[in-house]
Amino acid sequence: MNVYSRSLSRLIDELSRLPGIGRKTAQRLAFYILDMPKDDVINLSNAILEAKNNLKYCNKCYNFTDSDLCNICSDETRDSSTICVVSDPKDVVAMEKTREYRGLYHVLHGVISPMDGIGPEDIKIKELLERINNNDIKEIILATNPDIEGEATAMYIAKLIKPFGIKVTRIAHGVPVGGDLEYTDSVTLSRALEGRREM
Repeated sequence: MNVYSRSLSRLIDELSRLPGIGRKTAQRLAFYILDMPKDDVINLSNAILEAKNNLKYCNKCYNFTDSDLCNICSDETRDSSTICVVSDPKDVVAMEKTREYRGLYHVLHGVISPMDGIGPEDIKIKELLERINNNDIKEIILATNPDIEGEATAMYIAKLIKPFGIKVTRIAHGVPVGGDLEYTDSVTLSRALEGRREM
């Protein structure tokens, strides 16, 4: 038996469809929204609609933007000779938080995953090759996730770029800061050894 009204049930159902939101969290969010002042709820719903209606892909890197070029691609102080290739727009945010990288990005919008029916033609690889062909690029940094699909995508892209004579690098993977070697899996430890650097 459903103890919620039809409107509340629908709100909970819609919220529970979001990634990482289980049924209990959806209920908690629904009740929080109901307790919010009406103006705040309207602002929230308008922000969601505005983002959905106005955001599009950057003409250069395919990150989300509400203009033709994103803030990073239009920033003339960035190093335009280096492109960091990532799977998703949220990866750009993660890289930018480090404040270490000053080049440009290319967002693939996915990874090669035959099990899910996603091939190279389904992500933005062709667009990356066009950028390399039409610009003076010195280095491509492959920053896809260190899982099977991310590794396969990085290897595939590296093979395609090799004939261009451009330096291709892969971000290092290893033991996280604060991690214990005792609890670290063997693949991560192997990567940490491969990616070691002189001190």
